[in-house]
Amino acid sequence: MGISSGRAVTGAATALLLCIVTAGTAAAEEVPSDSTASDSAASVSTAISADQTTDVNDRQGWEDADDQPLGEKKPTMCDRAETWYTITSKKAYHVPSWWNGTKYKDGPGGTISVSVTKGGTISAEVSGTVGADVDAIILTAKTSVSWKIGGSVTITTGHNYSHNISRNKYGHLQYGSWGYQLTWKKWRSNSGSSCNTVEIGHGSATVPTSETGWKYWETSS
Repeated sequence: MGISSGRAVTGAATALLLCIVTAGTAAAEEVPSDSTASDSAASVSTAISADQTTDVNDRQGWEDADDQPLGEKKPTMCDRAETWYTITSKKAYHVPSWWNGTKYKDGPGGTISVSVTKGGTISAEVSGTVGADVDAIILTAKTSVSWKIGGSVTITTGHNYSHNISRNKYGHLQYGSWGYQLTWKKWRSNSGSSCNTVEIGHGSATVPTSETGWKYWETSS
């Protein structure tokens, strides 16, 4: 009788252990693979919606820096796509929203208080070689300059802001996106065994980011 009881206890413990191992295996199988996560990240849209924006006011010295080169070394990878783009320089730039209700002037002296009274969209602008792929340039900029860059950013009404004006000066406030001015190049790989690359296009671009806000400056009149 004692031996039978011991076997029953042992059998129950073994069954419980098998159940725990099986449950752990099932849970492990539910973890997504690295390739699935990468595919999900790659599908992010280049457009920036209104609820993704961040309001940033009056960045002093934002546009004072010179262009920053991002590498002029010619690519020589044989296994790349037939054509591709590179970003060769960047410069911080406040991309203005030019429609009514986003630009104000007041003074002389005192305080200027403003608000966005009309919404709209700021879009990227690309110039240079005819036939440039805007989407490809934006995607390259997101990878090599800032993930905040997008093809467009939506501006909504609101975002109140005030700034003191120096005595006998006029204050200006312009709403927009804290984006970038870029230069780009387009490349093509040679066929055959030489595996050289040739520049087939170049130009510039002005691109917005998800950060928006007021830029302030003063004038004498």
